[in-house]
Amino acid sequence: MTRPDNSQRSSRSNRPTSGRQRPSAKSTPSPALADPEPEPEHLPQDEPEVGPPLAVHTEGLGKSYGDAPALFPLDLKVAEGERVSLIGHNGSGKTTLIRMLTGMLEPSEGGATVAGHPIASLEARAAVSYLSDQPVFYDDLTVWEHLEYIARLHSTEDWEQQAVDLVDMIGLTPRVDDLPMTFSRGLKQKAAIAMAFVRPFELMLIDEPFVGLDRMGREALLQLLSLAHRDGAALVVATHELSSVSEGQRLIALAGGEVTYDGSPAAANVNALTEGVRNED
Repeated sequence: MTRPDNSQRSSRSNRPTSGRQRPSAKSTPSPALADPEPEPEHLPQDEPEVGPPLAVHTEGLGKSYGDAPALFPLDLKVAEGERVSLIGHNGSGKTTLIRMLTGMLEPSEGGATVAGHPIASLEARAAVSYLSDQPVFYDDLTVWEHLEYIARLHSTEDWEQQAVDLVDMIGLTPRVDDLPMTFSRGLKQKAAIAMAFVRPFELMLIDEPFVGLDRMGREALLQLLSLAHRDGAALVVATHELSSVSEGQRLIALAGGEVTYDGSPAAANVNALTEGVRNED
């Protein structure tokens, strides 16, 4: 496998494919030939949905391990295109929530949809990009081969130029033909970032993305998140990097598997919430 010559790189900043399209609505079935009986006037009519479509919608979504709850039943709505920061101490339920939304962890109760599709469905997996703090790689694929595999799997348009732009932006160009399994923690995270952004998505779920990153990698990631958000993607970022919380439109804090705050980052005591203190305490 070969990659484009570096002299052919575009000067544009990379972002998720702007041609990303939401799934088309299902066609309405043809009416029956016979005229239906008129509905009684006293029956209530369904109320139309108000507001933008939902990128995340959970109803009583919970997870327990035996008698120990990791996440109490949660009702949560994240609008299409919304940027959410998710904070809390270790064991607060952040990773549990993220992993259930990706379909990697089965809920104990309740359910959820992402981009309008049930979690763990093929449609949901196609709509969601996941950036983990513990990225997983194939042992025998180089960084470039990982990017090609993911891009082709998700039918990324102009994937080679996007991949070149990405590795250049995060400072991984000299190692693009190496096996990421041999990398340090920081370089593995950079490779995972490139893999997460080389494909189209409607929602990105991110778990502690700044761990191990140097200044260049951190700045590149923040720029990529801003570009994706500007392109209309919804972002849910679970992080301990409190300085990045202000980049979000909304802040959700968890403690002991329960939501302790849901509102504007500007109105929150972020440090206290991270330690498990409720905002009003």
